[in-house]
Amino acid sequence: MRAGGGAMAAGASVVAHPLVWGAAWAAAFTTLVVIAGILDWPTVTWLLLVLVLVAPSLAATVLVLSVTPRDHLHDRTTVFGHFFVRFVTLVLAFMAWSASVVLGAVISTSIQLAAENDEEEVASIGFDVLAALTPAVTAVLWGALIVRCVWFLARLRGWREVPTLSEVPESLLAGRPDLRRVVIGLAHPGLLLATGIASAVAALIAAEVELNIVL
Repeated sequence: MRAGGGAMAAGASVVAHPLVWGAAWAAAFTTLVVIAGILDWPTVTWLLLVLVLVAPSLAATVLVLSVTPRDHLHDRTTVFGHFFVRFVTLVLAFMAWSASVVLGAVISTSIQLAAENDEEEVASIGFDVLAALTPAVTAVLWGALIVRCVWFLARLRGWREVPTLSEVPESLLAGRPDLRRVVIGLAHPGLLLATGIASAVAALIAAEVELNIVL
């Protein structure tokens, strides 16, 4: 009875404070990720910990967004906001293009020096570098996706732990109000931003280590 009562109390606490439990989960696994890095645990174990770290907020976000109609994507900002977002996007795109040009030149020079102008060796190293860079590029795009989802979540359900009013469709877990409350609480823009960016940074670090090995 005591075990059952404890489980019920824990379940009630999660329903009452889903964001607190989500933050505690994130803090615990962030600590484990840091320990794994310090103790040099295998990369696979480290990345699995990162995946578990982001899982609750990511799963809740996927559930919320999967039932949200596409018409919610229609722009509701002011004209100035629309223009400003486009301006920032263009600036970031130019910076990314410039960085890619510089990085491409550096990588090309490094490969030529490492291969001593041997064409077969150049091709081999080039493919190795491409394989090492792909996870890094994926991590950057993942971070951009997280930021985009955070922005939309903030507009959809706000920043409160469990909003009393939101635009989350009523069809989401309509027959299970407690679970709906937990899911909306875990799909919090701040929690997703923290865990999602942490996972992107971890993936970038892993990709950098792999790239250093290749070069």
